Amino acid sequence: MKDEPVIIEKVLSVPVAQVWKAITDKDAMKHWYFDLPEFKPEPGFEFQFNGGTEEHTYLHLCRVTDVIPLKKIAYTWRYDGYEGDSLVTWELFDEGGSTRVRLTHSGLETFPGNIKDFAKTNFVAGWKDIVGTLLANYLERR
Repeated sequence: MKDEPVIIEKVLSVPVAQVWKAITDKDAMKHWYFDLPEFKPEPGFEFQFNGGTEEHTYLHLCRVTDVIPLKKIAYTWRYDGYEGDSLVTWELFDEGGSTRVRLTHSGLETFPGNIKDFAKTNFVAGWKDIVGTLLANYLERR
């Protein structure tokens, strides 16, 4: 049985182009997301970063799968040394000068169920913080 994905939506009071830059430019991303050594919004581009909890850091391995400039970017999301493959999709919708951001993280059920860091509730809380607070604060205070 396939679990429901995590979906987080937030309307930001900035134009789509500003949000797109924030979610695809590594120099912008380091201020609210992760400090990536390199990132290119191009299908096939692979990137990695460390993240996790105070108790345990995980090497995230990702590959960009889909790009529609100013509208959508998607990438695989998995953890080095653990089974499971998931997909993170960012979609942007112009709402007359504001932007509705929809983040969908699907495939979480493929991660090991016995590791509490991979619990769906942690992804919900994490993405709510990343999209609803960190990205929003980064863009709306500029």
